[in-house]
Order: sequence, then C-alpha cells, then structure tokens
Amino acid sequence: MEYDKKRARRIEAGGRSLFIHNLPAHSPQDLYHYCMTISWPRFYLFIAAAFIALNVLFAGLYQLQPNGIANQFPQGFLGAFFFSVETLATVGYGDMHPQTLYSHWISMLEIFIGMMSIALITGVTFARFSRPRARIVFTNHPVVRSLNGEQVLMLRAANARSNVIIDASARLRLLRHERSADGAVFRKLLDLQLTRDQHPMFLLGWTLMHKIDESSPLYGLDAAALAAGKAQLILSINGMDETTLQPMVARHAFPHQDIRWNHAFADLLYTDEDENDHVDYLRLQEVHPLRPEEGDLRDVDA
Repeated sequence: MEYDKKRARRIEAGGRSLFIHNLPAHSPQDLYHYCMTISWPRFYLFIAAAFIALNVLFAGLYQLQPNGIANQFPQGFLGAFFFSVETLATVGYGDMHPQTLYSHWISMLEIFIGMMSIALITGVTFARFSRPRARIVFTNHPVVRSLNGEQVLMLRAANARSNVIIDASARLRLLRHERSADGAVFRKLLDLQLTRDQHPMFLLGWTLMHKIDESSPLYGLDAAALAAGKAQLILSINGMDETTLQPMVARHAFPHQDIRWNHAFADLLYTDEDENDHVDYLRLQEVHPLRPEEGDLRDVDA
C-alpha cells in the first residue's frame, strides 16, 4: 500500500515504529495542549505574534483620526504602532501622547486592556484555558457481529494526540424508554459489561466489546426493538494524560439507528511490504458487511 512518509507522523511504541496517518486536525480548544508540547522557541514566537497583532489593531484605530497623537514620530502607521506598544506596556515615555478626545479614549481602552491582560492571563484566563480536554475520537457506527461463536457489540475509540493516556477506563451504558405496568413511560439506564474495561496505556486505538449473552440487557433484542425503546448507547472513557499529568474524560452517545448489524470494523493497523506498521485514522469510521470467511478483528492497543 502506498503512503506519504513526509505527511505521516512516526512514533515509537512497544519497541517498534508506527507511521500515523490522517490524524484529526487540532481544534482551538486544544490550544493549551499545543502550547504545552511545542518547543520553547515556538512558544515565544506564538506570544510575540499575538503581541504584534494586538498592536497592529490599535495602531489602525489611532490612524482613523489624523493628528490624534502629539509629537508622533515617525509619522504614519509606524509611529502609531510604536505609540501603541508604549501604551499597551504602560511605559509612557512622554514624547508622544494623545492630544484629541478620540485618542484619549483609545489610549484609555488600550491601557485598560494592557493592565487587565496580565491579571487575566495569569488568573482567570489561565484557569479556563488550562482545563484538560481529551482528544479521543469515536467511531460513528457501533457494530453487532458474531465473534468466536458469540454475539458481541463492538465500539471503537482512538486517541487523536498519539500520546499515552495512563490507566484508561471505559464504561458503557444503555439508555432506553420503558413502560411500567400502569402505562407510565420512563427512561432507564442500564450498565453493559465490557469484556475489558481497563487499558494501561491507551495510545492509538481501542476496540471495546460487550457480549450479548443471557445476562446482557441487549439479549434477544434487534434493531426494531431498540428503535421502539428509543435506545442509545453512552460510552465514557477517562484516564490520565501522560504529557500534562491531568485527568482526561471523553463521552459519546450512539443513537440506535447508528448501530450496524452483522458488520465489521476495518483494521486501523496494517503492515506494508517493507514490514512497516501503519495506523490510518480515516479507517476509524469504516465498517463493512460481515463476510463469512472473516476472522477475528485485529485490535490496535499499542
């Protein structure tokens, strides 16, 4: 199978190299984790870019009114930019100062932003910004299939950061509408036992299975029965992010119509002709009708 080594991410896992393809793009909510993992030079370049962008914005506001800054040097946008830097930093050299009511209002706003930004960045903003957010992605379609002579429900999740989540644990629940003997309709939450609900090192993919036997709330039910009860599956995963040493929690709900009966997942992991191992996150969402000759799935638990 052909692949692009330049676009693939290479990681070491379990003493072997893995090439990771089609990782989900970073979201704005993942900015904290991005700042925690980039190098120090790139981090300070990011801060410098934000500083320059803010001063460019205020320089443009000062330029909206000509002659709003006394002793402006040099004239034009560059002088307004330098004045903005001095104002934002509350340096106040005194050479340049506002001389119109409009410029006084703009400088007052900028000074207020400059003073408050220090407190906000180190206080409330950091507290909100540093809240841990998992980047665990889930398959769109759980599958029900026969495996080793037993009927099983299977779900799949993947760690989009490709770092280790330590001591990950998973819980699966069934939420459905039931009718009591007197005709009242209520929502009932039932636990679905997983064959393995703990993972010591959740790095790439994790396939979770629930046996549909006599003890399962799903025993004897089909797609029509789940639809009648407006059923949905709720999967939650939590663990400790090894990079930030913070707890991670992710949850996803699967409505009954998303379940694929007598289907199988495509393999996330494959090996090329050069014996290189690859993980393709695009395959996370791939399911196909079960073939009679299809054997056990190949789980990705690296």
